[in-house]
Amino acid sequence: MTFDPLPPGWQDLPARDRLLHTAHALFYRDGIRATGIDRVIAESGVTKVTFYRHFPSKNDLICAYLEYRHTGWMAWFGDALQRHAHALPTGTDRTRALAPALAEWLGSEHFRGCAFINSVSELGDTVPEVLAIAQRHKRDMTALLAGLLPASAQRAQIAQALTLVVEGAIVRVQMGEPVAEVVAAVSRLTDGLVAAPLQRKR
Repeated sequence: MTFDPLPPGWQDLPARDRLLHTAHALFYRDGIRATGIDRVIAESGVTKVTFYRHFPSKNDLICAYLEYRHTGWMAWFGDALQRHAHALPTGTDRTRALAPALAEWLGSEHFRGCAFINSVSELGDTVPEVLAIAQRHKRDMTALLAGLLPASAQRAQIAQALTLVVEGAIVRVQMGEPVAEVVAAVSRLTDGLVAAPLQRKR
């Protein structure tokens, strides 16, 4: 199970929600610049007047899309990490949950990379709010990964490194590398990052 860009029953939602779900699916799949407002309006089944009542500009819609993506993806990722952590044998390092959780997403038919990296790459600093949302997303993801680690002086540093591992995995799969190979690399890197502080203490 992964975070589906268009959840079942979205067509029956209120106009604002239909616009947001449609924008989410199109922006993530086809890109922000490639998706015009008229297409979002047409595919969500609302009028132009209704659109501008809820979103005065495309930038407002972009920010709403990223906020929605952040909330939904983080909820999914947190759940996936917990599910895989609970499936581990007793006493196993909880960071071993990262690789199988990522495998769910990287192998999904909906995977088109990181929505936040993609958005910053497309828009640069032309929409400062987008960069701010993307930075917050990465901070929150790092905090979630830190929750897998035992308390230690290196906890924040290792969590930052795990975030870089996740981002590297995303890019590698976007570039066409097999998901299984990328996930195996994530597993090796994760084990190495967690083991290194323990080895220095010996």
